[in-house]
Amino acid sequence: MTMAPWLRSLPSLTGTPPDRDAEPLPDAPEALFERWLRQAVDAGVVEAHGATLATVDADGIPDARTLILKDLGPEGWAFAGPRASAKGEQLAARPAAALNFWWPAVLRAVRVRGRVVEASAEESAADLAARSAAARDGIEPGGWVLWRLVPDRVEFWHGSPDRRHLRTIYRRTAEGWQLTEPANESENR
Repeated sequence: MTMAPWLRSLPSLTGTPPDRDAEPLPDAPEALFERWLRQAVDAGVVEAHGATLATVDADGIPDARTLILKDLGPEGWAFAGPRASAKGEQLAARPAAALNFWWPAVLRAVRVRGRVVEASAEESAADLAARSAAARDGIEPGGWVLWRLVPDRVEFWHGSPDRRHLRTIYRRTAEGWQLTEPANESENR
C-alpha cells in the first residue's frame, strides 16, 4: 500500500507570507535574521527560535535533531547540549553543521551552514547555569557545551503560494559578506 495519493492531497504553503521587506537588506545576515525572527514571533509563530541542526556521524551519514537557538551575533548562531551526546561527539569529530528554521505560518525559512566552534568554558557554564535545576541534573562539570555555528552561507527563503519563491543568499568572502539579491527560486537552482 502506498501513501503517495494521501500525502499529495495534504495542503501545503497555507501560511500568509508578509509583504517583502521595504527596508534595504542589511550588510550582514544576522540583522536580517533577527528582523525575520521578530516578525515570526509577532505573527504568532510558536517557538520561532526552534531549529533543526544537521551534523554528520562517523560513517558520513547525516544526522538531524531539533533544538533551540540560544543566541545570535557576528560570532555565530549559538546552541548548546551535552558534550557526550551524539551531537557533541559528531561536532568534535567534524566541526561543521547546518541549521534550518521553518516558519510555515509566514512561509519563511532560513538555512545557515558553516563551521562550528566551542564557546569558552565560562560561556558554556553560564548557559548551563541559566537552565532549571532539573535540566542541570546529571551533567558533570565541563559536560555542557555552548557551540556557535559560524556561517559561510545563510539563505533566506520567502515562500509564495504561487510557488514563485524568493531567495536571498549571503556568502562569506575574504572581504566580508557577498549578497545575492532576492530572486525567483527558478533562477537560483
